[in-house]
Amino acid sequence: MYINFWYPICTTDGLNEENPQRVEMLGVRLVAFRDDSGNAHVLADTCIHRGGSLGKGKVKGNCVACPYHGWEFNGDGVCTKIPSMGDKKPPARAKVDSYPVQEKYGIVFAFLGDLPEAERPPLLEVDLIEDEGWRLSGPLVFEIEAYYQRSIENGMDPIHNEFVHPSQGAPAVNEERFSVTRNNWGCEFLVEFGELTDTASHDKVVERDTTGELSAGSQHLGPNHLLTDINIPGGYCFKQYFYEAPLSTGRTRIFFINNRNNSLDAKFDDSMNGQFMKVANEDRVVIEGLYPKRTPETLTKELMTAGDAAVVSYREYLDKWDKNGWAIDIKKMRETEGDIAYAIPCPARRESGNWILDTVPLLPATS
Repeated sequence: MYINFWYPICTTDGLNEENPQRVEMLGVRLVAFRDDSGNAHVLADTCIHRGGSLGKGKVKGNCVACPYHGWEFNGDGVCTKIPSMGDKKPPARAKVDSYPVQEKYGIVFAFLGDLPEAERPPLLEVDLIEDEGWRLSGPLVFEIEAYYQRSIENGMDPIHNEFVHPSQGAPAVNEERFSVTRNNWGCEFLVEFGELTDTASHDKVVERDTTGELSAGSQHLGPNHLLTDINIPGGYCFKQYFYEAPLSTGRTRIFFINNRNNSLDAKFDDSMNGQFMKVANEDRVVIEGLYPKRTPETLTKELMTAGDAAVVSYREYLDKWDKNGWAIDIKKMRETEGDIAYAIPCPARRESGNWILDTVPLLPATS
């Protein structure tokens, strides 16, 4: 798991101006709340007084109040009031980490890291969101008992469709018929599929497509954002966006948005979403059964072929971010579980010192 990327925290509709929402992610606890102007904020969840959970407190104006002793923290993570001190100004050390926030596509995203704005990776943007002839649905939110990297790798794997997705006609692909393109924050591929199978009779019902009309591709941005682009004969297109939140090394929450250029009436949303989730469940069954549960540290522990080119490229990006020193040392965190309240370092830590909460341990940079 990595710092310095955008992570989905909760849905926009799920965050009101009355109660904060507590979220566990990347091995730490976070709190999301709205101030009295409706702006969303995400802070480290641990009150630096006596360890109270801000996520179990109340929203008071522009602040979230700890349920233990009433300390109030604003959207910048600064404590503005300590009730037991009366009118005295809280000490400068009375602060918790606060993270940059974006609200888009019905999701509250937080940048969990300390990079300056100019150096941060982008958020995966939803294309065609305002174009006529397209219908956006979601976010659908579901969880899988699997490590998020295994889930992203599944999306970067075109070969599995033939064996995992009978509901899509088990589309076949020749692993030599696609290539991978890389950019600063991820890679992508587009592949033409061949035969489709009638899952009832197991007969091939569509011969190899030579026009490129039956195609699909995926791209990842950072370690946890995925876009799958599906093009079906007749000009029907689906763009599916997956924003994945690693709750732990064994559980992932997925925020799923679909954009389509067909069946545009809202009355079709439920049936279309049902079909999408049927496919997602086919993936879930396989992903949850993978072993080892987490991505092997070296490529030598799994035998790759040409069809795994995008997966190999994804792992090379992970290695790059390891070398940047962005990888959280999960083993060390487990050793100190219950003894230390960790926080993801926020951008403000580059500007000031004197913080109470320890930052998450990171594996050493090697670049």
